[in-house]
Amino acid sequence: MKRETPPAHVRGMNDLLPRETPHWQHIERVAREVFRRAGYREIRLPLVEEAALFVRCIGEATDIVEKEMYLFEDRNGDRLALRPEATAGCVRAVIEHHLEREGIQRLWYAGPMFRHERPQKGRQRQFHQIGVEVFGIPTPDLEAELLLLSDELWDALGLTGLVLEINTLGTAAEREQYRNVLLDYFRPHRGELEPDDARRLDRNPLRLLDSKSGPTRALLERAPPLADSLGPDSRAHWERVLELVTAAGVDYRVNPYLVRGLDYYTQTVFEWTSPALGAQSAVCSGGRYDNLVEELGGPPLPAMGWALGVERLVALVPAGRSEGPDAVVIPLGAQAEAECLALLRDLHRMLPGREIELSLGAGSLKARLKRADRTGARRAVIVGEDELKRGVIQVKVLVGARRTDFVPRAQLAEYLVGGIPADPSQ
Repeated sequence: MKRETPPAHVRGMNDLLPRETPHWQHIERVAREVFRRAGYREIRLPLVEEAALFVRCIGEATDIVEKEMYLFEDRNGDRLALRPEATAGCVRAVIEHHLEREGIQRLWYAGPMFRHERPQKGRQRQFHQIGVEVFGIPTPDLEAELLLLSDELWDALGLTGLVLEINTLGTAAEREQYRNVLLDYFRPHRGELEPDDARRLDRNPLRLLDSKSGPTRALLERAPPLADSLGPDSRAHWERVLELVTAAGVDYRVNPYLVRGLDYYTQTVFEWTSPALGAQSAVCSGGRYDNLVEELGGPPLPAMGWALGVERLVALVPAGRSEGPDAVVIPLGAQAEAECLALLRDLHRMLPGREIELSLGAGSLKARLKRADRTGARRAVIVGEDELKRGVIQVKVLVGARRTDFVPRAQLAEYLVGGIPADPSQ
């Protein structure tokens, strides 16, 4: 009989195995607590949206829309997309459910995003983000809060060495004005640009500011700066942002070439980067998008947010030792199996914060103890015919100074939390 080829994962969409998930859960748990303390509430968004939402939000001339979105038609012929980012869906939800009527919205989300890119370290086709979005605050103190929030998250995770780069794009009108300035400057030098940058000049000239090409970088050194296109209100907003971020104790570096790759940004944009990640150095990025809600048919509503890449954060945050269960319950014999099911139910009810497993399947006591050892369990709770007759439970301590204790069944839960001494002599 011909052997079938084993199935494999789709390229760029990787499994996260049980030995890896505790690391991820730690980061998610810390982020959730940091957000809770700051008054942010979780929002859960669909993985699939109408493709037109991302075209309108992100921009038709962006790489995400042109090259990277996963697009498909459903059975009704509707054109849909797997979400490449979450801000667009968050804005759609705010408009659709009129959340602005409930006052200022401080929201956070977590989950997978999808982009058809070349898979590489720190960037897969299915990747994961944790992000925050705030709606209803036009003043520079919002930038200060969001940057401080990210800085507090790094502290809570024990991260050091991250670099904050920050810039301003001004209003949408000022950004458009600077776009025209760049066009006028670069058109006479078009022949000096590499093919990708020549295409950017036609489609989205601001993207030339973050080009890595040597000839483009040399031309940018002589290009008119974006700051020259800012009006007095934008200048005052930017200066206040820097004052407040400094007052919050967050170190930063102004990067006049930072523009971000999404068309909806206005005013402040930023990136947290880590030199430890190599070429894919951005860990967290975001900015203001004060016009996006209104452009999508909602009310005038200023907004700002950021998102971090979980895969990149996992590479930076030290992985703690994965803890095994508090106890493994081992039944010996048919009668003990029935008793252990009731015992396990009682322990789960009485000790909801403890991980207690049941040893299933056949095997000698020696084999089962070896299996419990491999899980990292701290104790083995053994129930056999002899223990049932005597009304006690045998507990083997598997870590540290190993020993065997005998505990009355009624007092087992108290013993497992260290509440009573055990009699080792029975």
